[in-house]
Amino acid sequence: MDPNPNRGPEEYREQGHPAGAPTPPSGAEQAGSGGQARVVRLVSGGYLVTVNPVDGSEIEPCPPGERPAVPGKLRADERAGAARAAAAPLPIGPPGSAGHETLLEERSEETERLVRLLSRGRSVRLTGPSGSGRTRLLDAVATACADLAPDGVIRLSGYHRTATDVMYALFGAVYRAPRHRPDRPELLRRLGGIGAIVVLDDLEFGGTALDELLDATPECAFLTAATPDVPAPSPDSHLEEVFLGGVGRGACARMLERAVDRKLTADEESWAADLWFESEGLPLRFVQAGALLRRRDRVQAEAAAAAPDTADAGEGAAAGSDAHPDGPLPTLGEAASPVPLLAARMGAAAQETLRFAVALGGELPHQAHLPALTEDTHADAVLGELLGSGLITPAGSCYRLAATVQEQLAALGYAEGAAARVHTAAQHYAWWAGHPSVAPERAAAEADAVLAAMGVLTGSRESGHASAAVLLARTAAPAFAAALHWSAWERSLRHGQEAARLAGEVAEEAYFHHELGVLALCSGSLDRARAELEASIGLRGVLSDRRGAVAGRRALALVTDRSRADSAAADTTVLHPAGPKADAKGPQGRPDTAASSGAAATARLRLQAADGTAATVVARGSASAAATTALPATAGATGRRAVRRNAVAAGAGALLVAVLGTVVTLGMTADDDSKNGDHVTSEQTTPDGENPELPTEPPGSGSSLPPSTADKATPAGAGRHDGTSPSASAPSTGQAPTDPSTRPSQPTARPTRPTGGPGTPTDGPTRPTHPPTGSPTSPTPTEDPTGEPTDPSPTGPTGKPTTQSPSQSVTSTSGSPSEASPQSASGTAPQPSASDAGTPSDSGSAPAG
Repeated sequence: MDPNPNRGPEEYREQGHPAGAPTPPSGAEQAGSGGQARVVRLVSGGYLVTVNPVDGSEIEPCPPGERPAVPGKLRADERAGAARAAAAPLPIGPPGSAGHETLLEERSEETERLVRLLSRGRSVRLTGPSGSGRTRLLDAVATACADLAPDGVIRLSGYHRTATDVMYALFGAVYRAPRHRPDRPELLRRLGGIGAIVVLDDLEFGGTALDELLDATPECAFLTAATPDVPAPSPDSHLEEVFLGGVGRGACARMLERAVDRKLTADEESWAADLWFESEGLPLRFVQAGALLRRRDRVQAEAAAAAPDTADAGEGAAAGSDAHPDGPLPTLGEAASPVPLLAARMGAAAQETLRFAVALGGELPHQAHLPALTEDTHADAVLGELLGSGLITPAGSCYRLAATVQEQLAALGYAEGAAARVHTAAQHYAWWAGHPSVAPERAAAEADAVLAAMGVLTGSRESGHASAAVLLARTAAPAFAAALHWSAWERSLRHGQEAARLAGEVAEEAYFHHELGVLALCSGSLDRARAELEASIGLRGVLSDRRGAVAGRRALALVTDRSRADSAAADTTVLHPAGPKADAKGPQGRPDTAASSGAAATARLRLQAADGTAATVVARGSASAAATTALPATAGATGRRAVRRNAVAAGAGALLVAVLGTVVTLGMTADDDSKNGDHVTSEQTTPDGENPELPTEPPGSGSSLPPSTADKATPAGAGRHDGTSPSASAPSTGQAPTDPSTRPSQPTARPTRPTGGPGTPTDGPTRPTHPPTGSPTSPTPTEDPTGEPTDPSPTGPTGKPTTQSPSQSVTSTSGSPSEASPQSASGTAPQPSASDAGTPSDSGSAPAG
């Protein structure tokens, strides 16, 4: 929602003043700046984001006309100018008064080693305790490596920065891309084209995060500096480790001599030796010790200038160091913790500045803000004094208290009234960050102090502090977003949302939820974006905020569209037919389902498992060739969920097919067992017209069956038959054979003659011409023969005899296949089947089979 001069008077809650300063929620008027709300349009990936501090930022797909040009690299002079602007400001004062201009002592070996490693393209991590001079060593190495890389030396700060923040900072330091924040694929592509030596101070991350940074910049050599408590790099990072300790005793003595600009006395040398042993040679301790000696000499000079008799003053000075007007040298304990002595001898403006730094958690405001905060017009000059005393150290574009200084100042009572000072700083920053003359980049440079003030006020339970945090977050967050410092933008929104909840400001809480949703959408976190936007729309619906609700619904609709697009891309699969049956086509070119009706479909889901193997789900059917369909799994979490659902569905289908096939098979087997209870497997068909009362199969159902072969029979005396010998039937030509379970009324030309007990054949078995087609069963006659069998006249066959295998007879028989001794049409006695004798019956003179 872009605010403009054409808005209606109801938006300003005044009539007839559309161009005046609005009085909506906090932050819209920019805290009394007297100007219009600052609106910035920027491109984030494929989105066009309009940062609007009034109703909330608006996001939409970037139109083609708004797309930025291809980023180009900055020239060397442009990079140098950007580096100077991003560096910490130089203190006001005479040159050499600040400790950062001191010479390095006994660091030439480390400097040469680091330069040699960087020139070979190796990345190095410099590890040393606080106060060991890491920043000064990085400065020296950066100066020596200025001409080694095509893109020069890039100085960055890792103070309160993540790996992603460092990547975007490196992109902004090399490429010319105003108001453009590329998405991650484009960012990685651009970072791959940077060839520079990156000097990264105050590194606060390691492990996989550091590996991610190194992998994203393969053409860069990194020189990082960190304290020992920072997580170590992973073993696979191939990062050289250089440990930095203290300096020698002689180097420490030379540092003190340069600090006081004279030779040390014998007592001072002895005192310096004791301090070197206690501090392990850390340079920061001797910077502070030099400040103590320098202050001591200044007091002596002032006392000598104030003495009425210069001769007496000269005699007192010649008496030795024990007669020093400032008293004896500090004790070893005082020298080890010199902050109380140093702070006690500073002016009121410097002491008040230290109190503000303690209240803000060690963050020192920019020197331009010190006069307004301390109510001293000359407070901006105390920065050089603090830096020369070793009480502060550079941190990115600002300063912070040096190691152990905050604890020592808090013990002296400098933390008293911290909440009131933070409240004052928050009101000042809210006015300053919303002023139209302050650029977003300048506000982002002060992000550490602003965020520290928000954190203190949000945690405070004093009256008005939460509202002050809301006002500061509402004013500073749009500036951080416009400056592309999105980690600070997110942290300010989090602080503001919590402070608004504590203060009960529902409208402001809805604003922060909306901004967090837009930020999450730009970052690709769709679920988090949906949750934040829905919370914002709900709160604004309660407040009847129509304009804000419309902005929230637009962003939520974009989230929904993006989610659907991602789901569609993840769920789309390509079916690759495989196997001979998969290519069968119907008349219109569609797959012919009838071609594979008797075949089983095999679905193979190629899922990318953790070990790189593919899981396959197979549904097995009843017979021959199967159609195989491969569903390649898609990448991403949504694709894996979709493929998992497909796998469950395919597995359920395969299980259903298997169960149905099992049920059908068991049913057929049970039916077959009940009908073949007497173990009779041979059947004979009744000739056409012999037994009209028995049912026959439909015409043509058995005419196409191939003739079966005689199975191998087992001789008498065996426990069970190894094969069955079906009888040859003589159906009429052109008609289907009758029920195979019925026996013919006329026996074959050569009837079998039992010689002993039932089931004993008189002739030996005849070898079949074809192997059996099914499992044989043992035939058992239903009744014993009582006499000699009747030798009826055979009926000649009218056509080619047709035989059936047991497997065919089981599927085609409509009646019971068990031995039933059917009566002949002429009333003759029942005859045993041909299988009882082990010899296939003959029809006429033609042998069966």
